[in-house]
Amino acid sequence: MNTEVLIVGAGPTGLVLALWLHRLGVRVRIVDKLEQQANTSRALVMHARTLEQYDQLGLADAIVQQGAKMSGANLWVGGRRIARVQFGDMGKGISPFPYALVYPQDAHERFLIEHLRGVGIEVERRTELVGFEETDGRVRARIRSAGGAEELCECAYIAGCDGARSTVRGVILPKGGFAGSTYGHMFYVADVQAAGQVMNRELNVALDSVDFVAIFPLVDPGHVRLVGIVRDPAAEGGKALAWEDVSRSALDRLAVTVAKVNWFSTYHVHHRVASSFRLGRAFLLGDAAHIHSPVGGQGMNTGMGDAVNLAWKLAWVLRGGADPAVLDTYECERRAFAQRLVASTDRMFGFVTNDGAVARFVRKHVVPRIVPLVFSTTLGPRFMFRTVSQTGINYRGCALSSGIAGRLHGGDRLPWVRLGLPTDEFCDNFAPLRAVSWQVHVYGEASDEVVRYCSERKFPLHVFAWRPAMGEAGFVRRAIYLVRPDGYIASASRSLPK
Repeated sequence: MNTEVLIVGAGPTGLVLALWLHRLGVRVRIVDKLEQQANTSRALVMHARTLEQYDQLGLADAIVQQGAKMSGANLWVGGRRIARVQFGDMGKGISPFPYALVYPQDAHERFLIEHLRGVGIEVERRTELVGFEETDGRVRARIRSAGGAEELCECAYIAGCDGARSTVRGVILPKGGFAGSTYGHMFYVADVQAAGQVMNRELNVALDSVDFVAIFPLVDPGHVRLVGIVRDPAAEGGKALAWEDVSRSALDRLAVTVAKVNWFSTYHVHHRVASSFRLGRAFLLGDAAHIHSPVGGQGMNTGMGDAVNLAWKLAWVLRGGADPAVLDTYECERRAFAQRLVASTDRMFGFVTNDGAVARFVRKHVVPRIVPLVFSTTLGPRFMFRTVSQTGINYRGCALSSGIAGRLHGGDRLPWVRLGLPTDEFCDNFAPLRAVSWQVHVYGEASDEVVRYCSERKFPLHVFAWRPAMGEAGFVRRAIYLVRPDGYIASASRSLPK
């Protein structure tokens, strides 16, 4: 074979897949039909779960230094701020990264490409997948290079990270296999230099009876990303729109003054989920598998989560540690989450953009009364953080998940517990996850039987002295937690598995 895994598409999803597979000793080849990487900011926000997975590779600190922490979020209705929440408080004790990080996609891709180049992996630009077939236990892919010449690439698996118009998806799924629809409204995105009360390094969302705008801070001070609705009849006629065509009623209510527009684009938003994420040796990830509204900044993070989930399973199978049937769990785990995500973002997006009288009444009169009450509780903001940060994703009910010990089930993300100072070798219980391997965790004392069990099966055993914070996180003293390479609990038990 030319390589073990052929990755089609060099956006964040494909680059993360290549990075994780290389870390796990898998030979990869990554191709992209575009001449160069993204040169616009596009996706902006990285959430806690994504940073936790980067931390397993030792890269999170460098990314955090290059990005900008988003310290809070504000909700405005009719020009009046009705609620504010601090992200650090929301995520305190849940994650070592209790915030959202602004890190534009162009900078993000450069970071990943440089790290891949450092380990000898180059993205092959202007190189396009023409088609492929599975035969004799391998994939035979036809690749067209920049000069027009075609070659045959043989590999064990092919990963479609090639976006909403995926060639890989077109091969493995029938027509209609990417079901969903398109929102009626046209939306705009603009990166601008501006002044006003919302230039506060926080997320600001403004709702009006007839307008909506989300304002995201960018890394450079005084720069923000605006996302809003184009309510211009000319948009339906195919007219090329400019910043001057955008309704600015919500911005005017917020007293935002735009000095310069650095980038402007309009687009329609789709919400779709592929009918299957896998056929034989071919897989779909990221936008090739699911696309949805930009509510919550979930898209890029979800694609990178797909990549991490699939990478260690491919490596496990390729190195002979598991039956290929384990790859079926990729679809069980990630497609179920994608369906929930699309449904929830669809409901939220529909609410903030609906033109109906009822929706306008709710936005203007009900939201200002309900939201402050929810945000004033302890549980409301923490639930919001777990949802948006993706730390609340679980894989309960899938084949690799079993058992219950305390509040923790097989399939849950391993809860984070701080153990010492940041400079300590094991400053928290996530430090051992940097091995990117199967391991057993015991919180409290480990019996001789547990030590012997792990030794016989060559599972690294990590025993953490008991402290009250562990019970608060859901652990049971002396229970046995088998942790997967991606930081999820495979099994939880109060006694040794039989």
